[in-house]
Amino acid sequence: MPEKHRVLIVGGGPAGMMAAAAAAGCGAEVCLIEKNEKLGKKLYITGKGRCNVTNSSDITEFYGNVLSNNKFLYSAFSDFDNSALMDWLEKAGCHLKVERGNRVFPVSDHASDVTAAMVRELKKRGVEILLNTQVKGLIVSKDSDEAAAGQALIEGVELSGGKIVKTDNVIVCTGGLSYPSTGSTGDGYRFGKVSGHRVIDPAPSLVPLVVREAWCRELMGLSLKNVNLTLREGAKVVYKGFGELIFTHFGVSGPLALTASAYYGRGKNKTDGAALLSLDLKPAISPEQLDRRLLREFEDNRNRQFKNALDELFPTKLIPVMVARSGIAPEKKVNEITRQERKGLAELIKNFEMTVTGTGGFAEAVVTRGGISVKDVDPSTMESKKVRGLYFAGEVLDLDALTGGYNLQIAWSTGHLAGKSAGIKAR
Repeated sequence: MPEKHRVLIVGGGPAGMMAAAAAAGCGAEVCLIEKNEKLGKKLYITGKGRCNVTNSSDITEFYGNVLSNNKFLYSAFSDFDNSALMDWLEKAGCHLKVERGNRVFPVSDHASDVTAAMVRELKKRGVEILLNTQVKGLIVSKDSDEAAAGQALIEGVELSGGKIVKTDNVIVCTGGLSYPSTGSTGDGYRFGKVSGHRVIDPAPSLVPLVVREAWCRELMGLSLKNVNLTLREGAKVVYKGFGELIFTHFGVSGPLALTASAYYGRGKNKTDGAALLSLDLKPAISPEQLDRRLLREFEDNRNRQFKNALDELFPTKLIPVMVARSGIAPEKKVNEITRQERKGLAELIKNFEMTVTGTGGFAEAVVTRGGISVKDVDPSTMESKKVRGLYFAGEVLDLDALTGGYNLQIAWSTGHLAGKSAGIKAR
């Protein structure tokens, strides 16, 4: 193989596998290097092991679900959108289905079938796959004419054992920092910094939220469905949503909390101040309707103690916390509760507040926000503006989105564009 002209891809996740397939599809000689014992290790745990490969919504709707640098993705989505991906996987033998929220999964409900289809396609296209192989760093020319003009040249990679592999084309698809046990340990950020690229500080996203109040631990394991959540930072509402939330030993998780985390602290340091999270526990009824509901409940339980009169209103685990936070004496007879106390309870139900002080760590995060600055990358090719022949794709870039298959589509699309661009140049 003419080593110098082949395409080397560092990282065998979704972006890396797609980049390898696209480059090989252009007729280039391709080598995919993965430090783990198998490809697609992170894919195996996405979507709770089912792998939400993409979203079937119109591609124009994707931009509203991408929170960082969505305009950067115009070329990538145009080159290889969700429809193209679904067609690609179907032809590769991975049959798909669409579920609630237009989320796309393999029919088998097994993430392993997505990786298996990718691997079959890579082998069919003659991609060389090196497993258990660690890339130590990039080799970048520093004395070329291009470097003098402000752009260096990629010359290859150095493996952990010291071996140098020469090439004119390298695609970095090393992922972010989320789920480090799968090999996402920030290698690409280090490669980017050393080669002169700006790196936006990485932070966990789509991750549980940490709550200050001690009573939160009393609710651990409690799931609340069909609630409204509002997240405020200072006077500004940064997120409002409806759905399911789960209490943990340190805060809140579940789909609603994970989505809220994507907006938490964005654009500022989280240590600048705590955020206020408010739940509407009865969003389907107005305050007036809620007051009438409370009157009925109180009338039916008029001779009972307050702490024993809330079974029809709240889950059992939530009742002690609601009683404590209401300010109404637990042993007070319901028929002695004042109108003002009843209104206070209604306000608590419609505005159940807690203080968010941070998020869980990268080990719990679905994705990483931050990464290689897209200002240093050509959006039409995914090639670096700093180093000719060097490309970036996937989560290593400063791109992140909400849940629903959008983040994986970013990986597929940027990987495909990078692979095609590098493949055409190498050929």
